[in-house]
Amino acid sequence: MKAAAWRLCDGRAPQAVSPDEALPPCDGLAWVHLEGTDTAIPDWLRDRAELPAIVVGALTATETRPRCEPMEEGAIVNLRGLAAQPDEAADSLASVRMYVTRGRVISVSRVTLSALPIVQGHMGEGKLKDPGDLVTAIAVAITKLLDPDVAALGDSLDDCEVELDARDSWRFRRAVSAARRTAIDYRRFVQPQRDALERLGDLDVDWLEPADRQHLKEAADRFARMTEELESIRERAALMHDQLTDMRAELLDTRSLLVAVVALIFLPLTFVTGLLGMNVAGIPYADEPWAFNAVIGLCVLMAAGLGGYFLHAHWFRR
Repeated sequence: MKAAAWRLCDGRAPQAVSPDEALPPCDGLAWVHLEGTDTAIPDWLRDRAELPAIVVGALTATETRPRCEPMEEGAIVNLRGLAAQPDEAADSLASVRMYVTRGRVISVSRVTLSALPIVQGHMGEGKLKDPGDLVTAIAVAITKLLDPDVAALGDSLDDCEVELDARDSWRFRRAVSAARRTAIDYRRFVQPQRDALERLGDLDVDWLEPADRQHLKEAADRFARMTEELESIRERAALMHDQLTDMRAELLDTRSLLVAVVALIFLPLTFVTGLLGMNVAGIPYADEPWAFNAVIGLCVLMAAGLGGYFLHAHWFRR
């Protein structure tokens, strides 16, 4: 279990303390953050922090989704953001779970979020004065880090649309599928995260200042915009996938037509050469020295005539 804690109470400078020292709420902010998956975390929450069983279960659940639920004198807030080490996260976005009360925040994450070091830096600089400031800082940091990722997904589809080519469909199909899959994974958490932030901003609690509520609404609005962008990416990716399938089918049809035309041209030539190549008596002009050149000329004329016919009939038009 990795643990970190800070106290910023009674107007004093923020201090890094042990988790046990940060447990008592104060007139300011005491923040305890636990990270990991071992059993020491629920034991500490239950025995040392003396949190209710329902709160311990919410903070240590294996599967979570963004939400905000009033709980006794505080609230349970779950948010999702980019993991610092994506390979360690089971989902595309890792979770941070918080139990927020007046003067104290206890947060738990299974892996390190990219936003948490930024928020911890703000805490060390004394920029966060109360629980509302801390929760707002985490929400804002998550949106700032996630927004460029969502924009990059849209840019990758823009590049694919410009360069789309059926002859390299495998590469484009892989890129489009990856963008679509990521957009679907992100949207699964971004949509409820907007609802959670809106509900958090409307909570009737005294640890949220008007400025905090405004920042939360702005973060919720950014998540709403990201939800719309992810929905657009998903629809564009589906359309591009269909377009690639159509282009690939058209390319295969063109190539199949070319093979069929070549076969049709050589079919009568094969018949003529097979007929004249029979090893039987009575083949006309078999002993004439010019007969071979005549057969070659006849085959060339037939091939040119059939090719001209197919060109005139626009068989080669794509």
